[in-house]
Amino acid sequence: MDIWLLGWIIFSFLEAGHTGPKVLQIPSHQIIDMGQMVTLNCDPVSNHLYFYWYKQILGQQMEFLVNFYNGKVMEKSKLFKDQFSVERPDGSYFTLKIQPTALEDSAVYFCASSLAT
Repeated sequence: MDIWLLGWIIFSFLEAGHTGPKVLQIPSHQIIDMGQMVTLNCDPVSNHLYFYWYKQILGQQMEFLVNFYNGKVMEKSKLFKDQFSVERPDGSYFTLKIQPTALEDSAVYFCASSLAT
């Protein structure tokens, strides 16, 4: 049986109409084997307090995954499954981990940050 590959192409999510600080996503893309763990890192704007992840499957609309504030998940969608987790240890990167990955997790993931909701 062939091994399925999951691909993530992750783009920076810019603040609309603003050329100042940006949210950066590292790495810009990843390809992994199905069933492995993937960690997506988001370097948010330094003074922002609210963090978000969104998911977009090819040919579909972008959908909200999760909102994170003060070390806690504040809101999550039905797309945020048990194998998903988020954290921001020590004020560093805001991460989305998927373990184990499944074929339906293959998508473009966007992160965003803001001062308020």
